[in-house]
Amino acid sequence: MRIYHFSEEPYPDAWGAERPSLRITLPNSVVDPQQAHRLYNRYIDEWMLADELGYDIMLNEHHSTATSLTASANVILSILARVTKRARLLVLGVPVGNRPDPIRVAEEMSMIDCISGGRLEFGMIKGVPYEIEPANSNAVSLMPRFWEAHDLILKAMTTHDGPFNFEGAFFHYRNVNIWPRPMQQPRPPVWISTATPANATEIGAKGHVMASFMGGIAETVKLHKAYAQGYRAGGHGAEVPVSRFAYLAMCGVGASEEEGRRRCDVIADYLRTNAQVADPFNKPPGYISVEAAMRSARSPNPRAFRTLMTPKGRPVELSTATLDDFVECGIAFCGTPDQVFNQICAFLDGIGGLGNLLLMGQGGSLNAADTTDSMKLFAREVMPRLKERQAKTRIFEAA
Repeated sequence: MRIYHFSEEPYPDAWGAERPSLRITLPNSVVDPQQAHRLYNRYIDEWMLADELGYDIMLNEHHSTATSLTASANVILSILARVTKRARLLVLGVPVGNRPDPIRVAEEMSMIDCISGGRLEFGMIKGVPYEIEPANSNAVSLMPRFWEAHDLILKAMTTHDGPFNFEGAFFHYRNVNIWPRPMQQPRPPVWISTATPANATEIGAKGHVMASFMGGIAETVKLHKAYAQGYRAGGHGAEVPVSRFAYLAMCGVGASEEEGRRRCDVIADYLRTNAQVADPFNKPPGYISVEAAMRSARSPNPRAFRTLMTPKGRPVELSTATLDDFVECGIAFCGTPDQVFNQICAFLDGIGGLGNLLLMGQGGSLNAADTTDSMKLFAREVMPRLKERQAKTRIFEAA
């Protein structure tokens, strides 16, 4: 099992009840550049500590928002490629359907892979709905554009005998010949995140690593089963390695149960504020399927951010959930090291195996002292036991 430390690099000074939207419409006059300077360097220090402690590293990017200062994951990736030594560097990811130039993405990812010595894990993502507007993109054509960019980027990374021409529905290039090529051959591992079984099946058919974010046991099992169906249909083999699966959860560890829960509850403010988006940008027409839109419209609370079911079938709305709700759903692990280990083991048993655990160990206004102490406790007292336990679990077995 690989365990990744993740922070979305929030700017918590802008959070508060008086802010009707933390995304898109929040003016950047709210940002103090001096504070941004301090936060960037603090978060980079924490990723460097993660490298020393034995974690791998995950980062992403978001735009026009106080929930994330990483407007370009590639900038942070390039820094980490140089200053870290051993960690795999996962970007999850690059919203290639919103990018105007996929070849630039292929070039930058190849550079980062070379700088890091072949440690890049390359995640391509659809992106969140509220970033359609600042990207000036079309939600209706987002997925076809995404898959065309995906195909073009991978062809650019794996073609080494001179230029090729590409004529697609969205992208047109007369002379594709990227320099340098990536260090990992034939290319860095590709990850794609999803929350729908239909996309999971397609990801499985391509054999990429699939990541799911805070879906709990019930939703994660559905995604893994759909992926396995696509993986087998794609000719990759009858047995699906757990290394193909990744899951993101929040995590807070403390010397006492109270301390660990307090840390995780601060991180959970990320989910509680994620829905603070002005209405015109929340659900752009065409971003989700007709079926999903109809289910949302029929929901008792169609304005809800996201509703999950606990293992006992109780609905939980994430923007108003308590910490106990998050733990029961399997989207937060918190408490003492023993409690965190037991919670993760129960989750792993419920989903049939996992190869990559993505831990949101910093979020909201959690300070550096709490973040680093939690990271150290997990690395010292939880990580070795988890890796030993999971060394015996190599093949996905549907629960």
